[in-house]
Amino acid sequence: MSEPTPPSFSTLELASPVEWYYAPPRAPHYGVNLLLLGATIFSTLLVGARLEYNFIHDLPAFPDVAGFYPTVRELFPLHWLVTAPSRLWLGIPFCATLMSILLAHEMGHYLCCRHYGVQATLPYFIPAPTLIGTLGAFIRIKSPIRSRAALFDIGIAGPIAGFSLATGTLFFALMFSKPLTAGADMPFGYPLIFGAMHWLLLHLGIAGRGAIPLDSAYVHPTALAAWVGMFATALNLLPGGQLDGGHIVYAVFPRAHRWISRLTIAGLIAASWWWSGWLVWAVLLRFSGVRHPQVPLYPGLSYGRRKLFLAAVLMLALTFMLAPLKDGGFGALLGDFLSTRR
Repeated sequence: MSEPTPPSFSTLELASPVEWYYAPPRAPHYGVNLLLLGATIFSTLLVGARLEYNFIHDLPAFPDVAGFYPTVRELFPLHWLVTAPSRLWLGIPFCATLMSILLAHEMGHYLCCRHYGVQATLPYFIPAPTLIGTLGAFIRIKSPIRSRAALFDIGIAGPIAGFSLATGTLFFALMFSKPLTAGADMPFGYPLIFGAMHWLLLHLGIAGRGAIPLDSAYVHPTALAAWVGMFATALNLLPGGQLDGGHIVYAVFPRAHRWISRLTIAGLIAASWWWSGWLVWAVLLRFSGVRHPQVPLYPGLSYGRRKLFLAAVLMLALTFMLAPLKDGGFGALLGDFLSTRR
């Protein structure tokens, strides 16, 4: 795509979570935003209703956990809702929690853009027949960012906002956990922040049913919404390309950005040994480009922002999971293949 661009700024377009390009100002239109918002609210309500129903009745949270290849009909159970439309109200806790976390992340970016006079759209939510009813949300940045400080603040504002709300939600949601019943295995791996919150609840003496060990706990759907928020934070903070983490790295180490992006891609390929989905992200990161729109090198970042960079690293460490979903990764596939050859 070719767009008019001012001198010294490149025109690169990127996918979620933020797209960058320069375009002349236009009157805002919110029809698409509202339509996608309404559709995503419905899709997450539907998925959340099924999750809450399964939680109440001690049924597996998701269909076909063993193979983890549910059909669209199972992921998006409209047939189940039609038989009893009032069930939709069960999805309010999950929907409200997940949509609030996603909205907090995107509004962190948006409000920071407004602060620096950068043109940006309101969030676009993406409804989809997935395990969580959505593919997330993104905003589009429509004008250049003219300083490393602004780039850093816009990049980190979203993860901080989403992570903060997800952490607060998780603290309370874990209290509603209950023991797993036969066949109700949770198909997720847990990031370090889950263990940290579980430990904190135990040592504060207010855990209640949250005292159940995580590996044998059936967590409440609102905790699953917090899990999604943590996973989204980790994905966005990957230090490469034009993800939030890539913007942060460019603001702190502009000359090393390309090499750090390449190392990130190599690391994701290696991580696919534990979860095959990381290979998809490596490919997406490679094809979205390891380059970054040019931002003036001077002035540099303040000492305070460089310390905040360590907070971004800590957030990534607390939310990243080698195996977010228990699909076994390529390591398990190779093991199965070799066992069948014997």
